[in-house]
Amino acid sequence: MQKTNPGRFFEDYELGMVIDHAVPRTVSGGERAMYHALYPMRHALYSSDEFARASGLPSSPLDDLAAFHIVFGKTVPDVSLNAVANLGYAEGRWLKPVYAGDTLRASSEVIGLKQNSNGKTGVVYVRSRGYNQHDECVLDYKRWVMLRKADLDAPAPDTVIPDLKSALNPQDLVVPEGLDFSTYDFTLSGEPHRMSDYEIGETIDHVDGVTIEEAEHMMATRLWQNTSKVHFDVTARPEGRLIYGGHVISMARALSFNGLANAQMIVGLNAGAHANPCLAGQTVRAWSEVLDKAETKAPGVGAIRLRLVATKGGAPFELKGETGKYNPDVLLDLDYWALMPL
Repeated sequence: MQKTNPGRFFEDYELGMVIDHAVPRTVSGGERAMYHALYPMRHALYSSDEFARASGLPSSPLDDLAAFHIVFGKTVPDVSLNAVANLGYAEGRWLKPVYAGDTLRASSEVIGLKQNSNGKTGVVYVRSRGYNQHDECVLDYKRWVMLRKADLDAPAPDTVIPDLKSALNPQDLVVPEGLDFSTYDFTLSGEPHRMSDYEIGETIDHVDGVTIEEAEHMMATRLWQNTSKVHFDVTARPEGRLIYGGHVISMARALSFNGLANAQMIVGLNAGAHANPCLAGQTVRAWSEVLDKAETKAPGVGAIRLRLVATKGGAPFELKGETGKYNPDVLLDLDYWALMPL
């Protein structure tokens, strides 16, 4: 009897399959400290218990993307261990804040399958959920990943591509219970700009850049217990270890502080694409575009929809060429909702 896990291949998935992932993870202040060491994170709500309490929360939560990485990492051994690439995200919602002492686990359901025309790979669509120790869903998102076939003669499944929303409606967003920005301290947050200061269609160059280091990427991926071979084993990808896409997302989000310091909490993920591979030694820069704005029922709290683009040095505000394909310098195109004082 084989004791080791070689991971699933495309032909191993069936529509409707539900996978409960190992291993639960109890988080502490250590995750926050490590997250802030890996990325230049400075958003006040995730840095200060006092700022969080003044905003109506019991304490400073774990950064929203750190919670995402932990849940995502749980899914990797069962969903994307043998992935060629993680292709995209949709309908992501942060439903409850995660605090030190919470224990997270994850479960995924296969919601779509499509074999590629080459017969060697296929795309698997999953809906993944993260739960805390009270069995409360804290995170719910969909993603699709390209996987190899181990048995090229395995029959192709019926093609099922899920109908995914192009964007979440503002009413789909969940504002954390008690959140209140009516007495928001703009001095402590780092910038004076509130949601009414941003215009739909406005673009923001976040100015700074960070060079991706091999050691930091490896440490981050291990921190999230992400075991995908392309991130660790150079023999799985001889052209170079692929930087975990979430590492690029967090780096770009951290860079966006300069110009969007008051976009405090990510609560919705509308769409996301890793446009081109990222390798160690490349310098990540970022720019944003304001796509939409909405009010919420929480006092003083608005929702701002943003496109966050990470590049490896390309000119800001240039996304796609005349053919409609992403420019080769574009690493990430992420569409998300964040909470910001009105």
